[in-house]
Amino acid sequence: MTGSTGPQPSARYRLRVAGHLDPHWSAWFDGLVLTQDDDGSTSLTGPVADQAQLHGLLTKIRDLGVTLIAVTAIDPVDGSAARHRHGRPGR
Repeated sequence: MTGSTGPQPSARYRLRVAGHLDPHWSAWFDGLVLTQDDDGSTSLTGPVADQAQLHGLLTKIRDLGVTLIAVTAIDPVDGSAARHRHGRPGR
């Protein structure tokens, strides 16, 4: 694939899955923080270095057999969150 201009900054992600996962799964999910939400889901939150790591986390969720509810990019570590949250600018 072409077009890469070098390493991309890490971003923080929140992955939501159905059901409550025990916090001991944190190590298996690359140290993401697991939070049991009031709606019965679990949020896994933390920095994700690149797309390869994100896909690895999604594979682990699949392999665990839990239902993925949402994947949300919270903010890049470099602080440029606005361009990622607000989508494409108008033309």
